[in-house]
Amino acid sequence: MSQNKQPKLHNAMWPGLVGKTPGTEESPISLDRMLELTASARVGEQRFEGVDLFLFDPHIPIDLSEGEILAVADKIAAKGLAVGSLVAPVWPGTVGSTAMGGPEDREKFVLAVKKACRIAGVLNKHGVRQYGVIRIDSATGPDQWYGDPAGNTRKIAETFREAAKVAGDHGERLAAEGEICWAGMHSWKNMVDLLEAVGMPGVVGFQADLAHTYLYLLGVNAPEHALLQPGYSAEQFDAAYKTMTDALRPWTIDFHVAQNDGSVHGTGSHDKTGRHCPADDPNGKLDITKASGHWLREADGSPRSVFKHICWDGCMFPNAMLEKQETWNNILAAMIKVRDAHGW
Repeated sequence: MSQNKQPKLHNAMWPGLVGKTPGTEESPISLDRMLELTASARVGEQRFEGVDLFLFDPHIPIDLSEGEILAVADKIAAKGLAVGSLVAPVWPGTVGSTAMGGPEDREKFVLAVKKACRIAGVLNKHGVRQYGVIRIDSATGPDQWYGDPAGNTRKIAETFREAAKVAGDHGERLAAEGEICWAGMHSWKNMVDLLEAVGMPGVVGFQADLAHTYLYLLGVNAPEHALLQPGYSAEQFDAAYKTMTDALRPWTIDFHVAQNDGSVHGTGSHDKTGRHCPADDPNGKLDITKASGHWLREADGSPRSVFKHICWDGCMFPNAMLEKQETWNNILAAMIKVRDAHGW
């Protein structure tokens, strides 16, 4: 059983949706089933303590009534789980649209955040949610960004600021997830530049994911910012990881524990990005516990109490893997090791 009690251990519900295509072998997995698998995971007496939610059909439609949201909250609480961070549907084709588009696009982006904050408020009032952020990204691929890097970064920053004003009015914070598939966020350096352009620390921050940020080191989609070359040594990895985390750690307000095998992957409509692997994958490139410490501890080694919870992200795992209870037990074991090493 874990000796530390903080931060709380959460599981993401969106692996049941992202990259899934209805009517195929990789069809969406219901929220009820994802909750069941999460609540059933055990390592000794320890279990997952909460979930992070994707505000998207069919799990949590963004325009659910207050009564419907409260019913979902009751269902989650009945399983002994809390709710943490929420993913806002900011992309074209959902409520939102590109953060670097025209006025109408950017209004849609802000509207998606506003709707996410409404759901967050209902969950907060219910009591099932007492911490967490609203997760966003630029909702555009990096290819379009390269047409005008400075101008497009400025547009994204302006959109994020407008969304942050809405979030702040609701008592929420926004965390931009660093992935190589998002414009202006597709390298560690571009991500820092964007956050500095937004200039709202404490309201707009960074969501670090171990799988995605590993590809930052390799410069995938931004070779000019690569910190590692093929065949790197353990010493070179440590130096590169320190450079990246020293730059992004002060901005980091949400954290995903994950594993990556160094490859790029995409499924369905989801752009190619970092491959999430099982916690015990023999091809995993990361020492999960050690790498987590770079994000979860301050430069002086003290725990970063800004994190009230940490979340496992198994995005785009195949359904056969998601449906195995052993998968979640192994993930929970990895989460416990992270908290034992870096929690409080």
